[in-house]
Amino acid sequence: MKESLDVRRAGPEHPRHRALLLPGGMCSAEFYADVMAEPALVEAGLATVAVTLPGFGRTVPPDDLAMENYARLMGECAADEACDLVVGHSMGANVAIEMAAAGDFAGPVVLLSPTFSKKDEAAFLGVLDHLGRVPGLGPLSWTAVVKTLPPMMKKEMIKGGVTEDRARTLAADMSNNDPGFCRPSVRCYYEYLDRHPSLVARLRDSGQPAWVVRGDRDEIGLTDEERRGLEASPGITMVTVADAGHLLLVEQPARVAEVIVEAAEAVRA
Repeated sequence: MKESLDVRRAGPEHPRHRALLLPGGMCSAEFYADVMAEPALVEAGLATVAVTLPGFGRTVPPDDLAMENYARLMGECAADEACDLVVGHSMGANVAIEMAAAGDFAGPVVLLSPTFSKKDEAAFLGVLDHLGRVPGLGPLSWTAVVKTLPPMMKKEMIKGGVTEDRARTLAADMSNNDPGFCRPSVRCYYEYLDRHPSLVARLRDSGQPAWVVRGDRDEIGLTDEERRGLEASPGITMVTVADAGHLLLVEQPARVAEVIVEAAEAVRA
């Protein structure tokens, strides 16, 4: 599996710290290119390693699509790459939560727009998960999603300040997904959320420093109870990024880079 990973590296050859960057579902390492290019990371002596979650972007999927297995695989990747910090976006953020909770990674985690419970997820994804379980209809629904979702996301990125050329590149990247993989992947993701009705306590009890970073117009929900639980946890820092939605890593890469540098300081501490 290690040999088949889609990996991109940037930063100094001998860094003070190295961060593993995990993209979200249907996204590849390309989604971190803007963050990786931020001068603040190099100035802080921080190298980055972006890894597409296996199976997305038509990479080789693992035999086991459970979130726990993704956490184990990415924990091994972090160790192989000598990373002392993990950054995850969306589904990648949930993999990072499980890495910390299961002991697959010991160190700070930066969570960009994570989902802490099933009810927080985008409504359309729940509908797709339901349709995906219907014989005959499931494959058709995911084929349609892979065709129609990227153009919709392109419009949202442009509204969020991303240039048209960059938004076109990222939308094309999202289009490069296998519907036959996305369908069982989302099913396993929802089964994970069923096993853990709220991930707030799971993150808190991991004992690892965590930054929960959300755009001020994030489409992913966060209940009042979840927010109170996060804010009451001394090891968790809440960050709201202005003028950003769910794709804050491409809409506000400089601010995201600042948070990564702040988390790297926690490694040193």
